[in-house]
Amino acid sequence: MDTGSNLLWVQCLPCINCFDQLSPIFDPSRSTTYTNVSCNSTYCVFDPFSKNCDSARTCSYYLKYEDGSTTRGDLGVEELGFMTSFEGTMTNVPNIVFGCGHKNDGFNGLASGILGLGPNKKFSLMSHLGPKFSYCIGSITDPHYEHNQFIIGDGTKIEGYSTPLEVFNNLYYLTLEGISIGEKRLEINSSTFRRAPSGDGGVVIDTGTSYMYLDRGGYNPLIEEVQSLADGLLEEFSNVFDDNRLCYKGRVSQDLIGFPVVTLHFDEGADLVLDAEAMFEQNDEAKFCMAVLPAGLQDLTVIGIRAQQHYNVAYDLTDMRLYFQRMDCEVLD
Repeated sequence: MDTGSNLLWVQCLPCINCFDQLSPIFDPSRSTTYTNVSCNSTYCVFDPFSKNCDSARTCSYYLKYEDGSTTRGDLGVEELGFMTSFEGTMTNVPNIVFGCGHKNDGFNGLASGILGLGPNKKFSLMSHLGPKFSYCIGSITDPHYEHNQFIIGDGTKIEGYSTPLEVFNNLYYLTLEGISIGEKRLEINSSTFRRAPSGDGGVVIDTGTSYMYLDRGGYNPLIEEVQSLADGLLEEFSNVFDDNRLCYKGRVSQDLIGFPVVTLHFDEGADLVLDAEAMFEQNDEAKFCMAVLPAGLQDLTVIGIRAQQHYNVAYDLTDMRLYFQRMDCEVLD
């Protein structure tokens, strides 16, 4: 489920390079409603390296994500079935353009592909299923957690505080005003998280990214305050694989009891509160690291899915608002 990309793709037979998945791999040859997208189609825009075509004049696609994972295959059209909120009945939506991935690398063995939820009106599922969706993620680390929710359309759970949502460069942008730890507001320049006229910078909300990435102007004060609070209580250690990460010896569930929450303050009073589970990642039995890293290229701040745990997050693309409400996702069942 990726708000940072626009194309839906799944692993498809025949598999040239596929990862293990829990569900059966889709076989387009057994579907009576599947057709390939032709090279001449206006949808054929995802693989400039091969001029979008193969020898059979079938449009191909290629995507590479920020973490280096890739997918390549055919672009197809299919009819998708969705469970409705009305007595659990099914509704079919025809003519969904999606990627049929034959070469996929860098993904784990749980999901079967990526559900692009970006704002691109041509490719995103939102153009077919309505301008509203919501999700509630109770845990990204427990594969047996049963109460994660994802809703599209009329049943969207729109509740809680809201903040303006802006679309730029096919991404969802928010206005981040500041950061607090406990009751202390960090000293961060008011322009730190603003997008520059060049398009660099700004703050994106992205379910396809795990960690949070902060512009250095916000990252450095946050790290310094965490180090100050942990001084004398936790033993810091150097992460040889990533010297940008702040790491400690111990266990999040035991050693961070009572650690102050981190609050992200958005425009018009919407807050996102990050507890220890959202801020830190247990690397092994005796070490944990902050799940916050400095922003990379273009100084783009990214609010990843770990920071959104235990919230119902709703997108209203008509009124261009994003809603946050902290809750136990089981309540929505």
